[in-house]
Amino acid sequence: MMRPTILRRRRELILGMLLAAATLAVYWPVRTHEFVNFDDQEFVTQNVYVRQGFTRPGIVYAFTGTCAGNWHPLTILSHMLDVECYGFKAGCHHMTSALLHVCNALLLFLLLRGMTDAVGRSAFVAGLFALHPLHVESVAWVAERKDVLSTLFWLLALLAYRWYTARPSRRRYLAVLAPFVLGLMAKPMLVTLPFVLLLLDYWPLGRMQLSQSGASDLFRLLGTGLRENRRLLIEKIPLFILAIGTAVLTLFVQHHSDAIKGLTVYPLAVRTGNALLSYWLYIWKAVLPRHLAVFYPHPGADLSALQVAGAALALAAVSAGVVRFARRHPYLATGWLWYLGALVPVIGIVQVGGQAMADRYTYVPLIGIYVMLAWGVPALLRARPGLARHLPSIALVLLLAHAYGTSMQLRHWRNSITLWERALAATPANEQAHNNLGTALDDAGRPEAAMRHYQAALRIDPRSVLALNNVGLAFAARGDHRAAIRQYSRALAIRPDYAGAHNSLSVSLVQSGRPAEAEVHSQAAVRLMPDWPEARVNLANVLILRGREQEALTQFSEALRLHPGHIGVLRNLAVGLARQGKANEALAHFSQILARTPRSAQAHHMLGVALARFGRDGQAAAHFEAALALDPALREARDSLQRLRTK
Repeated sequence: MMRPTILRRRRELILGMLLAAATLAVYWPVRTHEFVNFDDQEFVTQNVYVRQGFTRPGIVYAFTGTCAGNWHPLTILSHMLDVECYGFKAGCHHMTSALLHVCNALLLFLLLRGMTDAVGRSAFVAGLFALHPLHVESVAWVAERKDVLSTLFWLLALLAYRWYTARPSRRRYLAVLAPFVLGLMAKPMLVTLPFVLLLLDYWPLGRMQLSQSGASDLFRLLGTGLRENRRLLIEKIPLFILAIGTAVLTLFVQHHSDAIKGLTVYPLAVRTGNALLSYWLYIWKAVLPRHLAVFYPHPGADLSALQVAGAALALAAVSAGVVRFARRHPYLATGWLWYLGALVPVIGIVQVGGQAMADRYTYVPLIGIYVMLAWGVPALLRARPGLARHLPSIALVLLLAHAYGTSMQLRHWRNSITLWERALAATPANEQAHNNLGTALDDAGRPEAAMRHYQAALRIDPRSVLALNNVGLAFAARGDHRAAIRQYSRALAIRPDYAGAHNSLSVSLVQSGRPAEAEVHSQAAVRLMPDWPEARVNLANVLILRGREQEALTQFSEALRLHPGHIGVLRNLAVGLARQGKANEALAHFSQILARTPRSAQAHHMLGVALARFGRDGQAAAHFEAALALDPALREARDSLQRLRTK
């Protein structure tokens, strides 16, 4: 007869395999998804360092630079690794995030099972975490790699902490410290981990010794209990120091990147009201995950005082209930404070960006609510054994419902158009969604539809510099540069440091025959965004018109350093070098173009022209013939070959 321990291990293994298989099956469609036009450019597709994979300058940038207003070197390195492995196959980048999510679900299962010895409840919490539709944003969005990656190290730190508490030692403490540091380097939201460790000391680890005086256990935990357990606080001082240091660094970086909104934009009363409402709305969306969107516009001063008051009362009522039952049900205190505390960095008191809330912010905090549900419902039904017998079936139905909801939500993440159409369906007065959908439609060759969305964005916010710039680009694409210049100028009147509008205005000024004015704006664009290759290429083209070819070559060279292998930059640089008689450098760049596009008749022709210019007629003729073999209708190649033969 098989021993109970073996049966238990087999059950755990089967549950873990089912959890991994179900999570991977639900997220399998992401392998066909595209990059989206919301932060994916900044992190991957247009990041000049990430695009090159692992390089020495790229690694230096990862540790010394910032991206999207944050310092997260480990996340940047993970994107570089993806580029090294897959290039720019978006589906492969998505699958990396999906596999990290699978690992996180398994680690959560192992953590809770190890701490509580409750296999079924631990599997249920891990299943909710793995399959809840609210977590789609963290997994199916390449730019949110920082969520799944940082949570991996968060959970490894918690597992190491359990190991440490079994037999504390310096070596085991370092095992907690190492993943915590790595997690902070992936996303600074992990600053709340020391606080969570104290909660785990309370339940389920039971390390906190509480007196038996009249006050509830929870009040003693927050008051006299901490004084009675100073050792638990002292052992976490290094973790708190790291957390505080990371928080200060993050605030500094976000302030200097203009990511933090000032009190004049969102007063403290508005922030507090939005935070209270968001706490409740996250729970509501966890219970009923409908109308999910990638961007929820901040209501600002339009917040409903009645809704805020209702949310505050609801939160107070739950908190009072947790305090009341903390002695008999300590998991309620741990779960509720986990939820409240883990959300603090992103709840909006320090407002970063223009969103009111974000689904991705629930990735770790909702674990606390899942714990309350998994342990609280069975306790509630303990006196009703008839109902309790059906709990496994109810849990399975709930997980299947979430799996279905996640599969439906994933469909909206297929590409930029489906993503922003969904955002507008969920939040119609969404200026960001109109702008980004317009850009996606423009990229898809639907300019009229794009213009309608840009204009809708301006109706919502007439001071939207992004919409004004996009309208200007749409006019420029039609050849109406006078109208385009008006739109760019309006954008710059609102925000003089908007590099995109400076660059766009420069292009239209050149097309309008005003190169001197164009240079002013090109120089401004490069000054504001020195790592933007397109701005440097535009400045180089303006400098050529101004007769300063050597300066133009410097800008082309810098653009090529920022975006190695860019065909357009290589061509411009090679042509400029050829005009200056620098044969070897020019031919090297033309050869690089041909190496990257070996089936291009134009590439063969360009190299042939350069070779002929420098007296290498035999090699030139061979490339003209190769161009004609690839494209017999290429008249330039035929004429060039004819001129060469009649010399």
